[in-house]
Amino acid sequence: MAEQFQSAIESSVDKTNLILKDIEQAYGWPKAQRNQSYAALRTVLHLLRDRMPVQESVEFSAQLPMLVRGIYFDGWQPENVPIKLNRDDFLYEVRQGFPYDAEGGPQRVVQVVLETLRRHITQGEWDDVRATMPDDLVQIMP
Repeated sequence: MAEQFQSAIESSVDKTNLILKDIEQAYGWPKAQRNQSYAALRTVLHLLRDRMPVQESVEFSAQLPMLVRGIYFDGWQPENVPIKLNRDDFLYEVRQGFPYDAEGGPQRVVQVVLETLRRHITQGEWDDVRATMPDDLVQIMP
């Protein structure tokens, strides 16, 4: 049982590092900037989570690695969602939660993180997530 737990943890860490590495590669950031890729992932995940209805948020999270799922649900208050954010509001909140200067600004941060996440979940689930977003926000989603 302990070996199975250790294997699950190691697998989740590996998958999480792959997601962070994908974000870093999209920007050309060195691994030394892992705090930036983590902040981008966390900020976008939390805003995406808070924009979705509870059931869809839970279904989406089931496809995330265990460690990323923990980041995703950290601080979640399901009784307060979904929060109605249009594209401009969403990008404003990304800028508030991501304190780094990044090429392309908040919109590029969102696109990079969502493109990365998109590669790690099924097409059907991604379609469901997109269906919960306002049209102007869908336009910047992969």
